[in-house]
Amino acid sequence: MKQLDPEKISKLPTFNDRLNEKYGACGTPSREQFNEEAMSWFYGNMLKERRKELKLTQKQLAERLGREQSYIARVENGKADIQLSSFFRIASVLGIQFVPTFL
Repeated sequence: MKQLDPEKISKLPTFNDRLNEKYGACGTPSREQFNEEAMSWFYGNMLKERRKELKLTQKQLAERLGREQSYIARVENGKADIQLSSFFRIASVLGIQFVPTFL
């Protein structure tokens, strides 16, 4: 088995280095915008995957929520800036339950 050279590994750029190059350092407006968009996409994708597991269409989910199908599409694609209460309502319809924990 080939041994990895620790010196070469230490010189490799980290993922954070790459993000800094492309979006700026943490705390900059461009990096914060990237982080917000990434989180929106992540949570939207989580809802989409659950909807698909339940074999629901976007239209069926929208009807259960009293919303338009296009709204569900925007949420799932991370393009809608939704309130936390709306997120929890969608999650509830999809059978996702959040239990708060305080450490």
